[in-house]
Amino acid sequence: MARLYRVILPVTDIEKAALFYASLLELPGKRVSPGRHYFDCGGTILACFDPRADGDDFDATPNPQYIYLSVTDLDAAFVRARALGCAELEEAIATRPWRERSFYARDPFGNPICIVDEKTVFTGRS
Repeated sequence: MARLYRVILPVTDIEKAALFYASLLELPGKRVSPGRHYFDCGGTILACFDPRADGDDFDATPNPQYIYLSVTDLDAAFVRARALGCAELEEAIATRPWRERSFYARDPFGNPICIVDEKTVFTGRS
């Protein structure tokens, strides 16, 4: 059986990324190398990765597709996202046709993210 255990989120400033995601997710995370900061999101690691800070000779580029994260208090997360200065942020929380309550945003590095109310997560199973 396969299990997803880590998702890489490319960033251009590891300090700013660690502060942004720690505030947005209300998780401190853990610095595991000069250019990697890990957040344990229910058993899957969200890994902010700054290649330059880790000594690599290439620049980070944003992910092309959304990463979906669920939270216990979506309204509070939306307020935090607004205060944190997302590169893009929907004007309001919405209920999607598949019944998830969520908001879409781009982090300060251009990565597309979606924050979902954990009570409405849809996995396609039912």
